[in-house]
Amino acid sequence: MPSSSINIGNKNNTLPISTRKKTIAHSTGSLPEIGGGGGGGYFNKHYRLHHRWQVPIDGCYVICRRTISLLICIRPRKNKINCILTVLMLIMVIVMFMKYLHMIRLNNEMSTDEDHIVIRRQILSETNTDYAQESNIWRNPVSDEHHGCIDRLTNETRNRSAPTNGYILVQANGGLNQMKMGISDMVAIAKLMDATLVLPTLDHKSFWTDPSDFKDIFDVKHFKTTLQDDIDIVESLPSHLAEVEPHQKDPISWSKPSYYQGEILSLLKQHKVVNFLHTDSRLANNDIPDSIQKIRCRTMYEALKGTNKINELARKLVSRLKQNNDHYLALHLRYEKDILAFTGCTHGLSQKEADEITSLRYSVKHWKVKKIKSTQKREQGNCPMTPREAAIFLQAMGFPSSTKIYIVAGEIYGEHGLDEFKEKYMNVYTHSTLATEDELKLFKDLQNQLAALDYALALASDVFVYTYDGNMAKAIRGHRMFKGFHKTIYPHKRKFVKMLDELDNGRLTWDEFALQVKKVHANRTSRPRRRLGGVKPKREENFYANPYPGCICENR
Repeated sequence: MPSSSINIGNKNNTLPISTRKKTIAHSTGSLPEIGGGGGGGYFNKHYRLHHRWQVPIDGCYVICRRTISLLICIRPRKNKINCILTVLMLIMVIVMFMKYLHMIRLNNEMSTDEDHIVIRRQILSETNTDYAQESNIWRNPVSDEHHGCIDRLTNETRNRSAPTNGYILVQANGGLNQMKMGISDMVAIAKLMDATLVLPTLDHKSFWTDPSDFKDIFDVKHFKTTLQDDIDIVESLPSHLAEVEPHQKDPISWSKPSYYQGEILSLLKQHKVVNFLHTDSRLANNDIPDSIQKIRCRTMYEALKGTNKINELARKLVSRLKQNNDHYLALHLRYEKDILAFTGCTHGLSQKEADEITSLRYSVKHWKVKKIKSTQKREQGNCPMTPREAAIFLQAMGFPSSTKIYIVAGEIYGEHGLDEFKEKYMNVYTHSTLATEDELKLFKDLQNQLAALDYALALASDVFVYTYDGNMAKAIRGHRMFKGFHKTIYPHKRKFVKMLDELDNGRLTWDEFALQVKKVHANRTSRPRRRLGGVKPKREENFYANPYPGCICENR
């Protein structure tokens, strides 16, 4: 079956490359005169161009007249005083004429030097502009003195001698970052109820079926120590409760603190052990006390630290990417089989590939939406970018083809994979190409651990760009804001695909397209901005994608 993939580029199937032809005009009329604000340089140049023979002619005329006068005055009948005056005037005219000739020659030499100076200044100016543009793409947004702040107040520290209201068992569900958000919520919920949290259990039945446990991905000791002044954490139930049948409970999504401090706390006190079957999105984004929001951030950004195995390899890979003080961009290119099947997005796929992901969607029971119009979803901005779209977006934003790019993702789906992307950007890396075989042996078939590795490299990148607003994108974006508003670009895909289609159809030139892309995304770099609310909790901006307010303060 022929592939419907398109080569990177415009309607001629080549990626439009914006080139700058530096033409330096060598004619004096095209370059500004140094000091040309009305001084002598401008006058001399103007006079040379338009009256270049007038002064020499005038000088010759004067000399002739004075010579005749001299010849006449030396006749005996003439006054000798007049003769002497005439001779002196003639000498003065000759001297002035010689000085003028010397001045013309000197000005011609200076003009040549000035032209060279202007040319050099123009080249330097253009070079500095290129440098400024290249520097600007790596520059973090202005933070206006905003910073992460999650310190506890004295009265917020846990009273370790106080009895617990019960034990919470947590069954984290979803991918790695969905589980991290859920665990962070569970820690906050345990604080709300003065409950003890049993070390969470991870999901082994999701798409990747990763068998990793909590201790395989996170540093358990660090997790407990970081949160010891917030809640009590144990690795298992105490012996006197080991045989107790836990009360099974699926908390209501996006709930406020009152729900947990009322209904759920009553159940906990009654049963002593409650098992939460789901952890994702169980706490509201807004209308939560700052002390609880800070616990969520403390858990997400500090307590859930990777194991030494993950962090050591991450440091090695970051060091390789930053050799010679190079910058690198981390691209969350979520063009993977599971998300394409879930979203129903088939743009850029062959018919055979589109049929395959459709079959996968119908085979997964808990994916409720089955019939999806791919074209409509893409136009709404709800599809992950294709490799071609991502390459064109980065080019339009000004990232040169030499940019080092680390792909934060699993295997890119489709017969052509990253081929179209690499037609524009050749310095492309993944954990599979950057790490050695021996280094990756410990991570074989452990997708959650590899996701934790990718997370660390994305967090350390100079710029992070994501092409699908999933849990990993949200988590990294919020974490980078908390760390100091490190540059994160989140594309306005609805507007972008419309502009791209106009480019492909010839309704926009490349320069017009690139200008519009830059304009649309000028303020989409994760600068300080208060979290957006919504009519429904599900429509609100995710707390972990933007922890301001709650975990970010402003110096006043």
